Amino acid sequence: MSDDAHALEEAKLQEIGEAYDHEAPFDIIMRDYMMRSFEPFWREGSCLQIGCSHGDQTTMLATVFDDLTVVDATAEFIEFTRRRTGDKPIDYVRTMVEDYKPAKRFDNIVITHVLEHLIDPVAVIKHLRDLLTPTGRLFLAVPNGNAASRMIAVKMGVLSHLGDLSAADVEAGHRRVYQLDTLCKDAIDGGLKIAQSGGIFFKPLANFQLNALMGGDLISDDFMEGCYQLGKEWPHLCASIYAIGEPA
Repeated sequence: MSDDAHALEEAKLQEIGEAYDHEAPFDIIMRDYMMRSFEPFWREGSCLQIGCSHGDQTTMLATVFDDLTVVDATAEFIEFTRRRTGDKPIDYVRTMVEDYKPAKRFDNIVITHVLEHLIDPVAVIKHLRDLLTPTGRLFLAVPNGNAASRMIAVKMGVLSHLGDLSAADVEAGHRRVYQLDTLCKDAIDGGLKIAQSGGIFFKPLANFQLNALMGGDLISDDFMEGCYQLGKEWPHLCASIYAIGEPA
């Protein structure tokens, strides 16, 4: 990436970060569901998180790993997360993921809802694969282009097809829409073998609908838990999809 392109990408990430609503109820609970989905597959040892945003997932990871490194290109995100995690022994590094070249290797690397923003996600996956220990695992998660809510949106004419970028996708800075097969293909093209893949939370409604209805009489905690459990059986219709890869 040229210096000019690098600067433009950093500015784009800054703009997206400033516009992101980190208090959206559905996004908050989805981060918890992601951690629950990953939990059975953690390796003992160190963890690298790519992209901390406002620290929800970082806070959770800090309860699992004593050796945690966080990389983010946005200074404000790092400072916000640093304040939020308090005296936890976390190593924060401000840099683009493509430029991160640590002296150590990691047993776990977590990159959630980032690949859809990147210019070249396969190159980033290759780079992160090289940062794994020989038995390490790379945890990838992205929004699912095949979610039930998006299928409904196509039937409504809101989206032209499942690969279409919605207005919310464009606002969030998404460059592509993933489905489970394309996520796994990028992981394999990035030099990984798939240890596990699946979906997180069967999604019958759009984010804005869930945000408006969660916590009320219409969408209870039990309903949300039911959607999370159903997502294990219907991964292709989930809100997010994930792939856990190991060095090939």
